[in-house]
Amino acid sequence: MNTLIPVILAGGKGERFWPLSRKQRPKQFLSLDGSGKSLLQATADRLLPLAGSWENLWVVTSTQLGQGVQEQLPDLRAQNLLAEPEGRDTAPAVAWSTLEVAKRYGEDAIVGFFPADPWIDNQVSFQKTLCAATLVAASENAIATLGVKPTYPATGYGYIEQGDLAGSFGGLPVYRVNRFTEKPDRETAESFLVTNRFSWNSGMFVFRAGVVLDELRTHAPEMMQVLETQGVAAYANLPKISIDYALMEKTQIAYVLPVDFGWDDLGDWNAIDRLLKKDATNVELANHIGLDTKDTLLYSTSDDDVIVTIGLEDVVVVRDHNVTLIARKDRTQEIKQVLKLLQDNPKFTDLL
Repeated sequence: MNTLIPVILAGGKGERFWPLSRKQRPKQFLSLDGSGKSLLQATADRLLPLAGSWENLWVVTSTQLGQGVQEQLPDLRAQNLLAEPEGRDTAPAVAWSTLEVAKRYGEDAIVGFFPADPWIDNQVSFQKTLCAATLVAASENAIATLGVKPTYPATGYGYIEQGDLAGSFGGLPVYRVNRFTEKPDRETAESFLVTNRFSWNSGMFVFRAGVVLDELRTHAPEMMQVLETQGVAAYANLPKISIDYALMEKTQIAYVLPVDFGWDDLGDWNAIDRLLKKDATNVELANHIGLDTKDTLLYSTSDDDVIVTIGLEDVVVVRDHNVTLIARKDRTQEIKQVLKLLQDNPKFTDLL
């Protein structure tokens, strides 16, 4: 059996979960579902059976968050924690990590990259899919991606269009990728769903280290030249670019495994509402007393706090220490604009 070397991408900021998510406590360090386990810890737990042991599990993050990762994952080997001097988006993180994995395990090592902060249901299906993706990477010159079956015409996700059937691996069908499409408008997303050929781009992919290094040398030569000749010391000179733009939209060897396990990238507070609302009037992760309040999300980090509401509907209320956020659900994407206002005011920069 081929061993998978999972690499968790844990350098994100998760700004749309402010005020809970802050510079030193980003989204991946948070427990957002009331389980008590952070998103990063949950991701590591689901990948460990595939890695076989902590020896084979890696994390790439920023220097500012390195200590936090070690506290969250005390069993993580120090040599398996890569800390970027500064964030340059996912392409440099993937390239650097793959180079380091190849140095230790060789270019035939099968590497998987996984965001630290999605919610995933049905762990059995998840692990079966990853085993199949590992088989694809072991037997083909391929980059195997996981495409999540859409449940609604989302405009905040990227999409993958599947092409011809490439075969069956581990009992699952695998297709060649026709194209990647970034965040379409609603009309386009609806047209995608009708065809039954499109999946949401989960940001998870598996490959042999040497295969992707060769592809990166072809499609992102300047970035690879800096990393391979100057190393991490020249990280500031690298372009700020995602792996989707740098490689996945250009490569001709992408394959997709359509999956239907529960998945959500937890992009903002509305994601918690989607996951936990069910038949409840409100989502209450706080002590709440409400009058004529419905379809409202309430979250507090203190058991001593009580949130009292009157006449609210479709609102998010989040209380964290000395900050309270109150926002309409349809405007939570604008939290980033609020953070810019805070950043520009010296009085409030400690709230970031």
